[in-house]
Amino acid sequence: MQTASTNICERMGRSQELSDSKRGPVISCHLCNKSIRDISLLLNISRSTVSGIITKWKQLGTTATQPPSGRPRKMTERGSAHAEAHGTQKSPTVCRVNS
Repeated sequence: MQTASTNICERMGRSQELSDSKRGPVISCHLCNKSIRDISLLLNISRSTVSGIITKWKQLGTTATQPPSGRPRKMTERGSAHAEAHGTQKSPTVCRVNS
């Protein structure tokens, strides 16, 4: 039987983020003057993740996920794969030929 303190890193995929409910205890422990190593061992989260959460909290004052920077792509990966499969380099809406 697994307990609630199972290693979060084992259950998470590499690209997933920690939820806000998991980031809160990290900040609480930090405010209680616990070291990054102690927080890592206590919550079973990697030291680099704990360090990143604390750094982000110090810089932004929040641990909430921020929106991505930059302009979104005009053509999705699925659209470009479809265009390549049908022999076109780019979508006609993206690249127009002057005639």
